[in-house]
Amino acid sequence: MLQLAKISSKGQVTVPAEVRKTLQLKTGDTLAWEVQEDGKISVRRIEPIDVDYISALSGTLSEWSSAEDDEAYRDL
Repeated sequence: MLQLAKISSKGQVTVPAEVRKTLQLKTGDTLAWEVQEDGKISVRRIEPIDVDYISALSGTLSEWSSAEDDEAYRDL
């Protein structure tokens, strides 16, 4: 499916309706643009981050933040 869009003078693009429908996009959604080495670009919808969950999770990871852990997992 080929969809065309023009870039505005401010660098903005309107996402074509068929693309919005396919990606199930709605107002406020975030898109990730990935530039590949061959010059191709892929665009995908990013799920919102649950800040409360991440904050709670980060509190449980403190046991893994010692100098010994850094040394043990450095090459992973």
